[in-house]
Parts: sequence; C-alpha cells; structure tokens
Amino acid sequence: MPPIWAPSIIGAQTPKTARVRDYWLGGSHNSAADRRLAEQFTLCAPQLPYLVRTHRDFLRRAVTRLVHDGVRQFVDLGSGIPAAGNVHEVAQRLAPECRVVYTDIDPVVVTESRELLAGDTRTAYLHADVRRPEHILDSPDLHGLLDLDEPVALLAIDVLHHVPDSAGPAELLTTYADALGPACQVALSHTCPDEQLLDAIALYSDIYHQPLPECAFRSAAEVGDLLVAFEVSEPGLVPIPLWLPDPDTEPDQNPEYFSGCAAVARRR
Repeated sequence: MPPIWAPSIIGAQTPKTARVRDYWLGGSHNSAADRRLAEQFTLCAPQLPYLVRTHRDFLRRAVTRLVHDGVRQFVDLGSGIPAAGNVHEVAQRLAPECRVVYTDIDPVVVTESRELLAGDTRTAYLHADVRRPEHILDSPDLHGLLDLDEPVALLAIDVLHHVPDSAGPAELLTTYADALGPACQVALSHTCPDEQLLDAIALYSDIYHQPLPECAFRSAAEVGDLLVAFEVSEPGLVPIPLWLPDPDTEPDQNPEYFSGCAAVARRR
C-alpha cells in the first residue's frame, strides 16, 4: 500500500515523528523526509528503532492478553499512525467485533490516520491531547462506538513520557479508568532514564540545532507510583521484554537492563 498524506495540510514534505515510528516499525506510511529524520535520530541514538519496536511488541502481547480475557473495546492514547500492527489489527485478528478509539494531538497525523481507517466502522480517531481527558471521554465519537457498560481497556503505550509530573499523570490514569467503567484495565509501557539516551538527545540538539521536546523519562519506581490506584496483574511491573514474552522467541540477552518497563493493571 503506498503512503497516504493529508490533503491540503502539510503533506509528505514536512517530517512527522509518528511517520518516523511507522518507518522503524516496517510500515509504508512514511516519506523521504520522514526517513531522513529517522536517519538523523539513529545517527545520535542507534537504539531508538529497537526501543520503538519493543514498545510495539508489548502492545501486541498486551492486546492479545486482553482479548483473551474478554476485552473487546480499546481506547489508545497518543496512537500515532494506526498501521504496522497497531491495536485494531491485533485485536480484530483475534476477535473481529473489537472496537478501537485512537487519539493523537497532531492534526496532520489524525487526518492521515482517518484516511487510512476510512471504511472501518469499528474504529474512530480523535484529535485530542491526552492531558485533557474530557476531550476524549466526552467525545460523541467515543460514546457512539463504545459501550461503557462493557469492559474497556485503556492503552498508554510509550506516551506518558510526554506528560510532565505537573500535569498529574497518575491522576490522569485514574480519571480515564474511572470514566471507562469498573471493569477497565490499563496497559502501560514507559521509557525509563538511560544515560546513553539522554546523551543522544543532547547530541542531536548540538548537531542539528533543533531542540527536542522535554520528556519525563521515569524510573521503574516512579512508573509504579503512577499505578498506585491500580492493582498490577502478573507478571507485575517489569522490563518490557520480560512482560509475558512470546514462548517461541529468544528473550533479550539481558532484558532486565532494558530502559523501559510495562504492566497491565486494574483499578482498585
């Protein structure tokens, strides 16, 4: 499938980090400009494609587990491009009746994603900031697609580093979970502080004179604090490669050193 671009907005000439991630995930919804930016990122931080793929692998495993547990409805925060094995592809492959509400703050990404999902009546894509839960939870599109009397899973995959402590990420999670019903489960993955990654961010700014947005890379203990109102399911809050790894694949040589952690949890 060829790349698609939002008509009359910015298009392929302006790179987008969502399309860079799509490129690293092996997707086709990226342009030469996106690939150039990807090369700049990996020049400074060669581990970034691996980090992105590891978060995506967790998404696949978590959604699979949730579908097997009976969940058929998902709200995905900060989704990016819904391709290359995103939520609806994983969930609907297992249970075609699954419904997914995607969200993103970037209007270009939202427009492109809506074009990509055109004709899929079991998905919706909202233009919203995850820090403004009312814009998502009060959306007619969400309420038109989901039945909040039935179980809903909230996905916060590699997104909460964009939410500073001052915005109350723990309170945001409880606000979403409470609104999505008593059976709501939360799947969360979070990049943790890593000296090499922090050095790479500084190097990128020095080389390209383009400051990157500040990110709140939290330690595993700090991520655990975000889930204080939740009961974490087995196997707990663990390095991402150790969260229910596929039985037919070899785990990382030292997955306990991976700079990111993940969990699935229920509201207490």
